[in-house]
Amino acid sequence: MPVNKMLIETYLKKLKMPQVAKTYESLAREAADNNLDYEEYLLCVLEQEVHQRENNRIQRGIRQAGFPVIKTIESFDFLAIPSLNKPRVLKLMQGEYIRRRENVILIGNSGVGKTHIATALGYEACRQGMKVKFYTAAGLINELLAAQQEYRLNKLEKQWLAPQLVILDELGYVPFNKVGAELLFQFCSSRYERGSLIITTNLEFPKWTEVLGDEQMTAALLDRLTHNAHILNINGESYRFKQALSKQANND
Repeated sequence: MPVNKMLIETYLKKLKMPQVAKTYESLAREAADNNLDYEEYLLCVLEQEVHQRENNRIQRGIRQAGFPVIKTIESFDFLAIPSLNKPRVLKLMQGEYIRRRENVILIGNSGVGKTHIATALGYEACRQGMKVKFYTAAGLINELLAAQQEYRLNKLEKQWLAPQLVILDELGYVPFNKVGAELLFQFCSSRYERGSLIITTNLEFPKWTEVLGDEQMTAALLDRLTHNAHILNINGESYRFKQALSKQANND
């Protein structure tokens, strides 16, 4: 290996520029073939490194968000759910609601795509460089209860505001005990006007007391969650159920 090549790769390793190490030779040949000057060549090399670092950061954010399955807005079938306001959803994809620390609440029966929309919004937020965390409501409650029992709750509270967006999926499917409901209230209240929430639920607001158990606490929670919130009611036949029927018909 020529001395210059060894030195270049040593320096690039010390500078932690792996993408430049991969591409500087091929880009040098392209620069020579196209009569690019030194500054143009340097710009190409640095652009490659910046783009790769940005892509790595986005992929790392997506992994840390903890999405159970990656869903994008491009794969959502708006025609199957005509009650959903497509322009409104696409506007939310721009992420301005997160910068304004506003919430999104998706209400509808099972199978209409609430989790898909919530995940797509979270995925797009990751692509825009925002920190996102995905929980099921039951999973979050279990985590909070465990932290309380292990006297870690105060430490965990400091992490609640770290994500710019928290997705809370499937609120209403499983009722909480008194302690769990109080911890959920504490979690959501701590983010009020300091970070955005996306909540998916199968319950209309008057029925939230069935899950939280306390009318006064439920009213206080809804007051915070719905303040400057984007509320999307998604009504329709279960998309998953229709898919199952379609598959059955094709098999027959």
